[in-house]
Amino acid sequence: MSWLKKSKEGLRTPQRKRELPDGLWTKCEDCGEILYQKELERNLWTCTKCSYHFRISARTYLKILLDEESFVERFSEIVSTDPLKFRDTKRYADRLRKAREETGLSEAILVGEGAIEGRPLVIGVMDFSFLGGSLASAAGERIARGILLALETRHPLVLLSSSGGARMFEGILSLMQMAKTNALLARLSDAGVPYISIMTHPTTGGVTASFASVGDVILAEPRALIGFAGPRVIKQTINQELPEGFQRSEFLLAKGMIDRIVHRNELRRTLASLLHFFAAAALLPQKPRRRAGETLARFRAVGGPIASTPPPAPAPGAPLQPVQADSTPGVTAPGVNGAPSPQGTQGPQGPAEAPDEAPGTTPGGSAAFPADREIPIRE
Repeated sequence: MSWLKKSKEGLRTPQRKRELPDGLWTKCEDCGEILYQKELERNLWTCTKCSYHFRISARTYLKILLDEESFVERFSEIVSTDPLKFRDTKRYADRLRKAREETGLSEAILVGEGAIEGRPLVIGVMDFSFLGGSLASAAGERIARGILLALETRHPLVLLSSSGGARMFEGILSLMQMAKTNALLARLSDAGVPYISIMTHPTTGGVTASFASVGDVILAEPRALIGFAGPRVIKQTINQELPEGFQRSEFLLAKGMIDRIVHRNELRRTLASLLHFFAAAALLPQKPRRRAGETLARFRAVGGPIASTPPPAPAPGAPLQPVQADSTPGVTAPGVNGAPSPQGTQGPQGPAEAPDEAPGTTPGGSAAFPADREIPIRE
């Protein structure tokens, strides 16, 4: 080749392939954005572009929500066994062993005591990475004891759900946890202790059908899947197209099943506000509460409602005067603390007449809940 002829090939320089360390970048599962791992952690594992909430572990949730070093785990000695000696493609005992090795957890939920901005609470957080956060007999027992702990200490209860439902490796034993936890939550409600439920992605099956849906306040993360059966199963069963956004938290908020959708960055602040609200409300005079399973007739007989306007207190040293009956028709004479006297008692003006009952009902009851068919009351 002539030295006067210009070569079309440029100079070749050896190129070095840069090796990036693993775990430096993460791809958003929703919008596909490439996110810097440290920036993702600073944003509490939510996408900066589309606000997609990545699934995180139970211990990470505890670090986000609670005051530093305030969490004390309880009931860690309660673990699942293999009562049915279940085996499908693998033995259930082997699945449990592998889940404990991979997650470092002994069960699908962590339960303990902690504090948010100095306010104590009892908290339970489910971890989806432990066999899909499934509700087993041990998990249900931990939740039950957490409810009893909240009942004993009168601290608010917070349960964060992330689960695929009841753990079918344990059969009916896992399904029994739905009734057990709800029965204890009814006792918690009777005692006036607040319960806040938080639903994350996903919350399905028996967890949705039990304790996750009966909170005094129900919060959810954005775009979380919440339901009992999956949307594909429902679509195949009813043979109809499902509405857009079906079983997502925004859809359930519009239908009234949850109270508020809270971004993960605002979750701790929202819980602190709710705890402050419940603490202030506990200082107010409390009206009689109708207990779970108590008929209206029994509630009225045991303790009537507090009068809207209590009688004025007598002056010091003044003799006590009998309270005069209200001249309004159908209003009974005042009883103790200004409450209406129970039916059948007499006021200063004579016996009070009971209001007319609807035809076909038992006095003090209704057609649906007659008073003569008393529902047992838990003591």
